[in-house]
Amino acid sequence: MSELTLEDIAKLVGVHRSTVSRVINGSPNVSPQVRQRVLKAIHTTGYHPNAAARSLASQKSWMIGLLLPQSVSGFFTDPFFPHLTQGIAYACNNFDYSLSLFLVGNQKDEEKITPRISRRGMLDGILLQTGYLGDQLGDQITKSSIPSVVIGRPFATEGISYIDVDNVNGSIKAIRHLLGLGYQRIATISGPQQSTAAFDRIEGYKIALTQAGRSIEDSLLVEGDFTEASGYYAMKKLMPEKPDAVFVASDLMAVGAMRYVQEAGLTVPDDIAFIGFDDVPIASLTKNQLTTIRQPIRQFGIKAVELLIDLIENGSNPVRRVLLETNLIVRETCGAKKLGKKPFD
Repeated sequence: MSELTLEDIAKLVGVHRSTVSRVINGSPNVSPQVRQRVLKAIHTTGYHPNAAARSLASQKSWMIGLLLPQSVSGFFTDPFFPHLTQGIAYACNNFDYSLSLFLVGNQKDEEKITPRISRRGMLDGILLQTGYLGDQLGDQITKSSIPSVVIGRPFATEGISYIDVDNVNGSIKAIRHLLGLGYQRIATISGPQQSTAAFDRIEGYKIALTQAGRSIEDSLLVEGDFTEASGYYAMKKLMPEKPDAVFVASDLMAVGAMRYVQEAGLTVPDDIAFIGFDDVPIASLTKNQLTTIRQPIRQFGIKAVELLIDLIENGSNPVRRVLLETNLIVRETCGAKKLGKKPFD
């Protein structure tokens, strides 16, 4: 059987070839009824437009770039990024875009990749994960003419479209919950402070304690780098301060921190309670299931693509800002279930 063409779909629906082309290329100049008939015919026949012809007709590459400043090992060991990428890939498939992934681990990578992704016609738009102080590559991309959306609030936001979760409010929820359970010495293991996500999460920690009339003790604030190992060593540093609860800025660090507590002969949550952040799968797979702040990681990726396509199709001005909500997920490590208490918010 020969491959279907635009003409075949047009004849099947009873419209002109150009109408089918406009539907495929997302043109608004088609009535809803006709668009529905064309889409139904495409779905029924399994028709796939020729990618090269589609690009020529629309003067678009139908390619989106995902730029992550991570080493290859970091990308695959941090569960956040595969889940984020899954959401991005799903949305790209839904909108008939192809996804190209760029992992930038060092200055040499930047020098190689920047000219390629900035080349006119290669990509229709770029998603980039930044939010790190002094991120020169992110600055270059966002200041270029190519439509771009930053994943995670950047330090400098002027003229930049970005999507993020409400890290401040998520942290406030965690601390209020621990305060409501009666904990007195609430410590935190933050991410690296050159990251806006880490900065916002520690800001929420401070706001919640201050609003409750508690003082901020610097000795109860220890910095990690979002890895399990850093959580382990941060908890080792915290132990002499005798915290009775710890808010950890990522689930992965929380797993490392709890491992140190257990190796020290203490129990979770009887001796020290924990709340993490992210709700990646490992949170519900630990021996004591981790209470955590859930951010909608997959939805985050889907919304990022939708935002970028909006910029591609409708222009970059005005800038767009999307902030997604978080939820407190109460499991075992905060001690609420043992105390028979509901989440405090």
